[in-house]
Amino acid sequence: MKIKNMQEDVHDWVLQNGGYWPPLSMMARLTEEVGELAREINHEYGMKKRKPEEKIKPISGEIGDVLWTLICISNHLNINLEDTHSQTMDKLNKRYKTNKKDK
Repeated sequence: MKIKNMQEDVHDWVLQNGGYWPPLSMMARLTEEVGELAREINHEYGMKKRKPEEKIKPISGEIGDVLWTLICISNHLNINLEDTHSQTMDKLNKRYKTNKKDK
């Protein structure tokens, strides 16, 4: 699925379920979701082991929650993520152009 379609799917869902939250509230939600992702990665690969009563949450699900929230923020701010991705890749390719030659 293209990012454009993902943005449309999220937009349709959000409009059917009460509308977008204010950007600062979505940012708080993103922070929460990133924290949950970090916790699962730490349980799986880090030093902090899961308590016996803690449920296992798939890392892919936590990444999905982060992605969904980023799409919400982008939609609310009228940011086209395909354009943003292209701009970021151009920036990174220019920044690390010398590294490609060294390899």
